[in-house]
Order: sequence, then structure tokens, then C-alpha cells
Amino acid sequence: MGKGKVYLIGAGPGDPGLLGLKAKHCLEIADAVVYDRLADPRILAFARKDAEMTYVGKASSNHAMRQPDINKLLVKLATEGKIVARLKGGDPFVFGRGGEEAIELREAGLPFEFVPGVTSAIAVAEYAGIPVTHRHVATSFAVVTGHEDPTKGESGINWSGLATSVDTLVFLMGVENIEKISGQLIANGRSADCPAAVIRWGTHPEQRTLITTLGKAAEDVRKNNLKPPAIFLVGEVVKLREQLQWFDNKPLFGKTVIVTRARAQASDLTAKLEAEGAKVVEVPAIKIVPPSDYGPIDEAVQNISDYKWLVLTSANGVEYFFARMETFGKDSRALANVKIAAIGSATAQALKAYGIKADLVPSAYKAEELAEALASQVSIGDKLLLARAKVAREVLPEKLRVLGCEVNVVTAYETVADCENKDELVELLASGEASIITFTSSSTVTNLLEALGEDKELLNKVALACIGPVTEATLNKAGFKASINAEQYTIEGLVKAIKGYYKA
Repeated sequence: MGKGKVYLIGAGPGDPGLLGLKAKHCLEIADAVVYDRLADPRILAFARKDAEMTYVGKASSNHAMRQPDINKLLVKLATEGKIVARLKGGDPFVFGRGGEEAIELREAGLPFEFVPGVTSAIAVAEYAGIPVTHRHVATSFAVVTGHEDPTKGESGINWSGLATSVDTLVFLMGVENIEKISGQLIANGRSADCPAAVIRWGTHPEQRTLITTLGKAAEDVRKNNLKPPAIFLVGEVVKLREQLQWFDNKPLFGKTVIVTRARAQASDLTAKLEAEGAKVVEVPAIKIVPPSDYGPIDEAVQNISDYKWLVLTSANGVEYFFARMETFGKDSRALANVKIAAIGSATAQALKAYGIKADLVPSAYKAEELAEALASQVSIGDKLLLARAKVAREVLPEKLRVLGCEVNVVTAYETVADCENKDELVELLASGEASIITFTSSSTVTNLLEALGEDKELLNKVALACIGPVTEATLNKAGFKASINAEQYTIEGLVKAIKGYYKA
């Protein structure tokens, strides 16, 4: 068995978008991942599904694994011939103890590489709108540990030199020692009136920034009950936040939004909400699965040339329909003489991935509008194929049959209940942390209410957002009222409506 290798990776300060490309690649090839407390689940999701995952996080006075044991674990895994991704918050060399781990690997004769990460000392300050340097304000900065090695007899920090010789001071892991740090700086010549900031959960949607002064910092931290993880920043640059504040100015900053869409489809909505500053918690109420019986759709695919129109009512329908086409060796060329109708822009966009431009897209994205738009395009006796979810409203096929069309409705996919993290949802609702729940289809409404059971009354504590009138009608029928309804029945329209709700 050959030697393994350890990649000592900086995961950055928290925002998964700040992870480097090389770090992502190392996670993707690793046999084992050893990760710290602040590793975002979306970063961990880059790891292989069969990778051995080990949590070794450290919170104040609560270590999942002691550092010497972490060192031994890395040696053990690499000795077994495994590629190891050692994922650390921030950068491995900025109080990340990466040097200690690498020395132990070197002594064991094992290869390693460092993959630098974005350090919280700079990134967290930037997300708070505070530059650590500025040409007219600060020409130097220092990053200082706020939590020295407790086994040392005395402090190794040169307080007398540090207090007055550096413009900007950034203390990491220093909130619990803020009184001592402030006292030392003031005693060694730093003004008690010097601007200061404490930034908790920096780069995360729940980021919180406290502006204070060096002399009042400890008292203000106690009053505001600020706990780790946080950085303590001291310097005149703090005043620049008034002009440079940006992250917590986003329209949905401070709001927790529950996304009930199927996990496979949730990423687009999640990304758009997060771009507006929201904290997003995915609680899928449904899961998209293949049909239990492929017979009807397979027969339709094999005889696709018999149809005048193919009607698709969702992006999921597009994906599953073309998957069956591929099964029989067919592609978009098989639709050369078939016209295609899409219920909305998202469905039409999904078709473009297969090189197809929809012949018909109604102005309003619902079944009634699609039926009306088709009315002027079809003739008595035309054969139409409607590929859709197993459970759907009968409005469209009924209206088309009234026009004299022969409509074959086939199941392209099924939606089934899937509320695996119901307990997390109940906790978010009961605590008042949740701000909004989004519903993107009637099935998300129905299945979430079923999953909540007696706890469904908790929905009265949050704003409910619907993607369109059909979804809203399902919610109303269940006895709940939507606070937000998208005018345009798309993900973009839903996000726009949520922003408008808070702006109003």
C-alpha cells in the first residue's frame, strides 16, 4: 500500500462562495475529510459521497478532538494510503495550527500540501465594510490571537509595541478576553476613544456588527450578549463603515427564508435569495422521482411523430421526457414535425438546453392561459401529448378536449412527500427565527402541511410566499393566507415579490 497525502486546506471565513478552486478540487478527490467547526455544509458537499468524514471541531472549552489526537489521526489516514482533505476555517497558517499538523506529518515521512484560504482577519472586516488599510487612514495592520496558548507562563504579545505602532489591530478568537485585550492596549498608550468593532459570524447571513470604542468594548459586548465566533477590530478604519457598509444593507439581510422546493431544484431559488442577503434553510416538502410505470410515456415517445403538439408544463417534465427519449435513442430531431408548447419561461428555458425553442409560451404562466393560447393553434382531431407530473389539475386536458383535440396525458415524473428535516423547521417556526416560507407549487403546500400535522398552526407566525395564484389557492383552501404572491410566476418573480414585501 502506497503512502497517502494530506492537503491542509483553508476553507475561508464561512461564506462558501469564498472557497478556492484548488480547495474544491482537493475535496472532490479526497478519500477522507477531517473538518473543523465552521465548515459550511455546502463546502462539505463537494466531498465524494463515499469519503470518510470526521468532525474535529473546536468551540470554546468544548473540543470534539484534542489537537495531538487530530495530528495522530492525519498520520493514521495518510499511512493507510488515503488522500486526506484537512479542512480548516480561514487559512491554515493564521492561527489554524496547520504548521503543527504539517510538522507531525513530515516527521512521519508523509507528504502534504498547503492550500491557502481567505483569512477571516481581512474578509470579515470587509463584509462589515471596514478596510484593514486605507491610504488616508491606516498604512499598517496586525493580526493577533485573542486566545494565547494557555500553557504559556506569560503573554507572548508585545503589548507596548503593538498598542501604538500599528494602525489597525485585528484580534481573532478574542471576544471572551476582550476586557483583558482592551485593558492592555489602553495601559500601553492606545486611546480609550479609539474606534472599535466586534463582528460576529462574519460573512454569514447572520453576521452582526457592533460599533463601539476601545474603552467601552467589553461593556458593550456584555450588554449585547455577543458570543464567539467573532473578531475584535481596533482602529480609525472602523469609521469608514459609515460609507462602505454593504453586506448588511442587502434587502433580505437578517431574514431567514424557508425553501420547500425539492432539494434537486432548490439551488436556484436558494442562490437568488442568498444573493439578496437572506439566510436560507432548505426544508424540501417534495422529492421528484421517476414515474412508477414507464409504459405510457415510453409508448408515447416511440410514437412521437403521431402528435401535432407536445405540451410540457414544467422544467421537470422537460428533463424526464427527454430522458425517456434518450432511452430509445431519440433526440430533438425526432420532434422536427411536432410543435411544442411550454407553460412558462422556466419550461421554455429548459427546452433550450436540448436545442429547442418553444413554439408557444402563454403570457401568464398557468394552465388556463396555456389552454386559451392553444385554442387558436389547434384543430378538431389534433393529437396532443401532455407530459406532466402524476398529480396535477385537469384544467388543461379538459379544455383541450372541449376543443375537439385528442389529448394523451402521460406521467413524466412524480412528486412524493419528503420532509426529512421537519424537526428543524418546527424549531425555526416556534423560536420565531423563520421570517418567510416559500411555496413553489401546490404539492409543496400540501405535503408540508401534512408533514407538520398539529404543528401547522405555527405557519401563522411567518409570512407565506407563493409563486402564483394556483399555489395560493391551495394555501387558502387549507385555511392559510399568503402574505406574498409573485406577479410573474417564476423564481425571479418570487424573489422580486419577497423583496417588495420588505421594502413596503
